[in-house]
Amino acid sequence: MSERLQKALARAGFGSRRKLETMISKGRISVNGSIAVLGTKIGKEDTVIFDGQPVSPAMLFEQARLVIAYHKPEGEVCARNDPEGRPTIFDRLPKIAQGRWIAVGRLDINTSGLILLTTDGDLANRLMHPSSGIDREYLVRVHGDVTEEQLKQLVDGVILDDGPARFTDIVRHPKADPDRRNQWFYVALMEGRNREVRRLWESHGLQVNRLKRVRYGCIFLPSFLKQGHFVELGQKEVDDLGKLVELPSLPVPKLTPQELKDVRRRLSKKSAPRKSMRTAKKPSTSRGRP
Repeated sequence: MSERLQKALARAGFGSRRKLETMISKGRISVNGSIAVLGTKIGKEDTVIFDGQPVSPAMLFEQARLVIAYHKPEGEVCARNDPEGRPTIFDRLPKIAQGRWIAVGRLDINTSGLILLTTDGDLANRLMHPSSGIDREYLVRVHGDVTEEQLKQLVDGVILDDGPARFTDIVRHPKADPDRRNQWFYVALMEGRNREVRRLWESHGLQVNRLKRVRYGCIFLPSFLKQGHFVELGQKEVDDLGKLVELPSLPVPKLTPQELKDVRRRLSKKSAPRKSMRTAKKPSTSRGRP
């Protein structure tokens, strides 16, 4: 059984299919000693070289789907390597024997909260693509006098520098005091454009001074998960993510003891307890949050 080169590489986390098609066109990938072309198909017996490095058949064809939820603290960047030497989310993740971690979207350095990471490039790309319509939910603290008219306009839509944008839902935090200058809200939106949440509030002269992502699609940030720690998602949670983007179920492997030992060695603290996400206390998706 063979499949298109870009499809196998995308699943292994080397980039989106479109990006990989460009790489193939530039001659960066070879198969069995010959430069690959668009339309090249590969099987388990073929030798694939990507930018001079061999790609193992296991990475390309032994299909599995590992997903973790990471609680990103402020001050970390989502790049794999930062030229300014700032800490990255990948510093705290286990180094896995096969594949690599792919972040599902990004959070800016001043934003904390939920980051999903997976070894399945196809899942990551579909979850991030605007056509999938996967919503993200944030807890945000806004400085300024927020009126009901402003909230209505933010849901109806405004024009930003890069086009129209809107929140699909805004709910005041149940314990928020409307008389205070700093007010808490839950907001949801369907896109992940750069600083979109902040820019939407700024379009009305309001300043965001705290921002935390609490949900991505059907996955919530577990209440027990400390900043800088991660938890593995179980088969049900990973299958639920796949269903959102019409992907079939794949087996969910467990991190090996050696991979977890490596994490503990590199962190100053022990990893947070890896409880099932199904036992975590979850806020409501829209109304009546605790």
